[in-house]
Amino acid sequence: MNDMMLLLGDSPAVLIGFTLVLGLMVGSFLNVVIHRLPIMMERSWKQEYQSYFDPEKSPEQSRFNLIKPDSQCPVCQHKIRAWENIPLLSWIWLKGKCSQCKTPISARYPLVELLTGLISGLLAWHFGFGWPLLAALIFSWLLIAMTFIDLDRMLLPDQLTLPLLWLGLLLSTQHVFVSPVEAIIGAAAGYLSLWSVYWGFKLLTGKEGMGYGDFKLLAALGAWVGWQYLPMIILLSSFVGAILGLILLSVQGKDKGQAIPFGPYLAVAGWVTFLYGEQLSDIYWSWMLA
Repeated sequence: MNDMMLLLGDSPAVLIGFTLVLGLMVGSFLNVVIHRLPIMMERSWKQEYQSYFDPEKSPEQSRFNLIKPDSQCPVCQHKIRAWENIPLLSWIWLKGKCSQCKTPISARYPLVELLTGLISGLLAWHFGFGWPLLAALIFSWLLIAMTFIDLDRMLLPDQLTLPLLWLGLLLSTQHVFVSPVEAIIGAAAGYLSLWSVYWGFKLLTGKEGMGYGDFKLLAALGAWVGWQYLPMIILLSSFVGAILGLILLSVQGKDKGQAIPFGPYLAVAGWVTFLYGEQLSDIYWSWMLA
């Protein structure tokens, strides 16, 4: 183990390769989280409702978590074997189809794995060997999971946003990325800024413009990058959201009144700011003062 740590610390190429492969494996697990966590939450809500209002009719539910039951084809219930679950390679080997019933397997599974692997390798190149790299990996993996859950379900689970928030605050006590003051103010300002927008919009229109999960996500991002970069995150996420929203409306013909998740735009803007906030700030001010 010590030899492995020394090799990772001494060889950037080995570190990047190792982290990329680790990211591919984590991406495979994130696919499970993205699919199962919302179902687990829904089951929990129903069970709590039944146990409170009608405990005698509370249904027995089969075991369902991130580990069990084993992954299987939703059509033929074929259990996925180990060689069919190798990140990225198995999808290519199977030509994107179930080995038994030939039902197409969504290309998003290998794309999530590839995205997680590439981002992990980039973080290894950016930070190098050390605790900041480990923290940055966890930060990025949680954002990837939240992004795709929000795209699927319009939901940002507390099970992901709150650990991200508390981890950012804990890291600030060691000045890993920002100071405790910057992190605490960032978390509070992040939450309150979108909370204020939410209530202002609701009072004016009578409609809800966003969910409480967005407040918590921005609070978590504020704990990681500090309050100084919150305006940049809000500006970037709003710009990206507006552009992609217009594209979706024109390409997919979505109703203009249909809700669009804001969490993915916050996540992308927060991740970019986390890595390149200082450079982006310098570019912005040099452009403004030119």
